[in-house]
Order: sequence, then structure tokens, then C-alpha cells
Amino acid sequence: MAVNNDYDILVALMETRFTVRPEKGIDMIIKHIPDSDADGVLDQRVLKTLLDFKVPDLGDVPGGFDVEVLRRLAGFPNKDMTCSEIKTEYRDIETRNGVIPIRVYSPLKEDIMPAVVFFHGGGFFGGSVDTVENCCKALAEKAGAVVVSVAYSLAPERKFPVGLEDCFDAVKWVWTNVLELKVDRRKIAVAGDSAGGNLAAVCAMMDRDLGTGMINFQALIYPVVILDFSAVTEDYKWDIKEYVIKADHEVIKGALAALRDSSPLMNGFYVGEKADLIKPYASPLLAEDAGNLPETLIITAEYDYLRLQGEAYARKLTKAGVKTKVIRYSGVDHAFIDKIGVYPQAEDCMNEIAKALQQVFKA
Repeated sequence: MAVNNDYDILVALMETRFTVRPEKGIDMIIKHIPDSDADGVLDQRVLKTLLDFKVPDLGDVPGGFDVEVLRRLAGFPNKDMTCSEIKTEYRDIETRNGVIPIRVYSPLKEDIMPAVVFFHGGGFFGGSVDTVENCCKALAEKAGAVVVSVAYSLAPERKFPVGLEDCFDAVKWVWTNVLELKVDRRKIAVAGDSAGGNLAAVCAMMDRDLGTGMINFQALIYPVVILDFSAVTEDYKWDIKEYVIKADHEVIKGALAALRDSSPLMNGFYVGEKADLIKPYASPLLAEDAGNLPETLIITAEYDYLRLQGEAYARKLTKAGVKTKVIRYSGVDHAFIDKIGVYPQAEDCMNEIAKALQQVFKA
């Protein structure tokens, strides 16, 4: 467990430093930088990280990259912020595509608990259960839930839809093994960040389409919900003018451009055919039917290239009658939950997911 009194104060401040405002038909919860009243600026912790980090050029075709080198670039040193013991089990489970590893994080309690099946980010070709371990442990403690983190198959070795199928089969594994896991079958959720947010969203769609009825809540953390970053829909078009930038213009624009420029690489690795890009199970924002999905929490980051599509997905779900809550974190960029124990926003995000889970599953 990490102890940092200043950090703990900032996390506590996050609880009340927010405003709610209507924006394009939805109520947007804006979480402010905990120790600054400025708007349109980066959190100074984020600015330092961006200035210290040399963003690799990811704009070329996949053939020009060693995927293992790219995978080593993913993630960020973070900290275990739990205050109690969380049991960690390393398991292997069978899926339709073979055996995959999972990690099961459980609070030491005898009660039957909710479960969260968590899918890490990393552009579908990188990231790992290691990167999100401390987030998953924090979520298990804060929500009083069993968190199952899935090491799904990565592209380009296993292209779409193999990783997605692994994720859905992991949900089925939890559903089947509720007695062993001490899980309430009525209280199973999915969650994920970035590419993992895509996988969580699509698992919820598959669950609806197949009529399996396993998933009753989804938490999507800065999800990628449309793979073609140049695409335009009736309610979505990426536009730099949507970002309020009052300082550090070049740093912010550089961070936005780095993620934008990774799109050809990510898509080249993940999808086998260009036609796959527009399939709803690859780009859920393009789905014709967004109704009858579980209650949803969508988390976005102010200076994230994916913010606009994540918020467009929130509007789509809301219009379809899905109860949806949206929280935008000011002053942070993409992948901020990787910095739990460093960025107070990362731990507050776990607090918000835990509160939402408890509210949905309170009965």
C-alpha cells in the first residue's frame, strides 16, 4: 500500500470538485483539477509527464514496426493504493480460441459479491493485465467486488474478432463459475479502458444480441468506439475546436495528434479487412441499434483524442433509452488511469466506478 498525504488530500478533493452542465443533450459531469481553479489547461502533473515523455512516431504502416517494441512502450509506473488485503489469483481459462490467462482480485469477505470483468487498453495490440493491476485491486476494494482482469489475445497475431471472443468467453466463465467466485449472478458488470472500453461495450452488445442476459452494467473508460478516426456520423465529427486550450497549446495538440496518428497502425494490426472497421462489433458507435443495453458509465478525458467519440456514444445510448452517466476529467489526457497513485484523477475514477456499481447493484 502506498501512503502519500498530499496525494490523499487531492483524491479527497476530487469528490466535491465538479460541476454539472447540459451539453449537447446530456448532463455532463465535469471533474475539475483538484488543486487548480484554472480551466482550459493541463493538470501540472500531466504536463510534466508529457514533457518528460518522447512520443514515438506511430503514423506508418504496421509492417514498419516491431510489435514487441511497441508493447514495451505501453503502461506507466503506478502504485497499489489499497488499504486492505486483496486476494490475487492467477488462473487459466478455456475459450473458444484456446486457453487465456486471467487474474481474479477478491476482497477477503464471506459475502456474495458483484463481479467486474475488466479488459485492459493498449490499442488491441498492447497493454497488459500488469498495467491495470493496481486499478483492478483498487476497484475490488472500493466496490467490494470480485474483479476479473482478462489477458485476451492481442493483434496482430490474433486479429479481430479473436480478442473480442476471448473477452466474451471470459464473461461467460464468470457467469458459469459464480459459486466458486462467490459472485451474485445478477450483479455482473464489464469495464475497460481505451481498446478495453471498446471490448466491454461490444461484449454488452453481444450479450444483448445473443439473449444471454449476463451483463447488467458497463463502465467505459475513454473508450474507442469508432475505429476509423476520420469517420463522420450524424452526431460525431472530430474537431479540434471542441477542445478549449488556453495554455500549453503545442503540448496538448501533440498529445492529440499522437493518438490520432496511431489509428492506421492500430487498425492495421487489429482488423483483417478494411470492411471490418465499420462493423458494429468493431465500432459500436456505428451500430444501428443502441437500445436495451445495460446501465452505463462513460469516463472521458478533456485532452484525449477519443473524448469526442466517447461522448458521442453517451449521447447515442441516451437517445436509445439507456440510462447513461458521463464524467469528463479536466486537465488530463488519454490513459490517465495507468497513473493511479500518481494522478489523483485515476483513483477518483475507480471511486466513481465503485459508486456507480454500488448504486446499480444496491438491491
